[in-house]
Amino acid sequence: MKLTVVILAAGRGKRMGSALPKVLHPVAGRPMLAHVLELARRLEPVRICVVVGHGGDVVRAAFAGEAIEWVEQREQLGTGHAVRQALPLIAEADARVLVLYGDVPLLPEGPVRELVAAGNALLTARLPDPAGYGRICRDAAGVFTGVVEDRDATASERAIDEINTGVLAIEAAVLKRCLPAVSNDNAQGEYYLPDVLPLAMDRGHDVQTVCTGDPGAVLGINDRLQLARAEREYQRRAAEALLRDGVSLADPARFDLRGTLRCGEDVFIDVGVVFEGTVTLGDGVRVGPHCVLRDTRVGAGSEVHPFSHLDGASVGAGCSVGPYARLRPGTTLADRARVGNFVEAKQATIGVGSKVNHLSYVGDATLGAGVNVGAGTITCNYDGVAKYQTALGDGVFIGSNSTLVAPLAIEDGGFVAAGSTVTRDVGRDQLAVGRGRQRNIDGWRRPGARRNDNDNGNGNGNGNGNGNGNGNDEQGGH
Repeated sequence: MKLTVVILAAGRGKRMGSALPKVLHPVAGRPMLAHVLELARRLEPVRICVVVGHGGDVVRAAFAGEAIEWVEQREQLGTGHAVRQALPLIAEADARVLVLYGDVPLLPEGPVRELVAAGNALLTARLPDPAGYGRICRDAAGVFTGVVEDRDATASERAIDEINTGVLAIEAAVLKRCLPAVSNDNAQGEYYLPDVLPLAMDRGHDVQTVCTGDPGAVLGINDRLQLARAEREYQRRAAEALLRDGVSLADPARFDLRGTLRCGEDVFIDVGVVFEGTVTLGDGVRVGPHCVLRDTRVGAGSEVHPFSHLDGASVGAGCSVGPYARLRPGTTLADRARVGNFVEAKQATIGVGSKVNHLSYVGDATLGAGVNVGAGTITCNYDGVAKYQTALGDGVFIGSNSTLVAPLAIEDGGFVAAGSTVTRDVGRDQLAVGRGRQRNIDGWRRPGARRNDNDNGNGNGNGNGNGNGNGNDEQGGH
């Protein structure tokens, strides 16, 4: 069956109080229109038409390159008028037309498929407080007869709790024949799309309704409060799905998924964790509180400690990250590697069992197996024009507070004494000492300190007695 999906996304959304078109406001990290487009694509239509109006150029730009046929509604004269703008793109050979809304991002797939299969059908829902929504009218036998908008309804009609969601499916030929006949003779002077269904019935076509059991999923977003509620509803569903799959969440109400999350067995996620893009957690992974993981893979048995930020990283099995670590794009940790507190890594490969435990920056670097990088170490990878590589072989030891000036290679077993600035390659099993020579000056006083009357002020300590440490002294100072 050929299906055309028409998505109405022309509204300005004045109640959002924003210059951003309403359908671009995010739910779970993506524009609400993106969620509707995802649903549409799962139905495998022959075409997707999106009707835009206010901010249409901005909406188009946000989805540039996607297979969308754009239609402009220059005047906002109602939903029927909006769909009419798309009629030239709809062929009668298209068996069905499905109308969705760009500000209804949580619509479930099941009822929509049922709607499409029904032919000419309207999606409805029952609300405890239906105020403001169009009501579903039925005859004494319960047969659908039409929709009356809230402003046009009588007191008895307003007492009806079954509401019109606006989502409908209709045969393409019926739509093309009936939609031009829809009138705007109503309180708002607009062309209402659901009015096409009574016209179809008058022409002998069957019309059905599909009532969803999840009314919260079919309500549109018109203001920031409704946007926040939609966000929490999305996160509630995502959390419950993970819990059903065996993932442990410390508190499902303090969990945010803004992409796709795949988890193995016995995964534990603490409070305040945000997942963005595509994230994969292997068996037994533990993620501590208030971490952000974006487009990242974490191998089995690894732990991400609190307040760590992983972006575009690949973490092997049995690793430890954080707390307060930042792994930037291109960072790869081999199995059993450790990146500790206040460490930043970028475009770095950290080998099996290697450790960068404290207060260090490792960028554009490759570390072999069993490397130890001491606290305060920095790879100087950028000279203001270009970036350069640092390569550390297996078993390299970098003493604390060292500066490694790239391009630089330290071969297997190389040792850098603490406090060194290393600018030349270090050979296998060599010790590199790049410190300034120490001088101890006798009789020195702090600036401003009082001097003894007998003090002649001559601080003539020399620097050669205490400053000629040999290599063993340098190493021993480590």
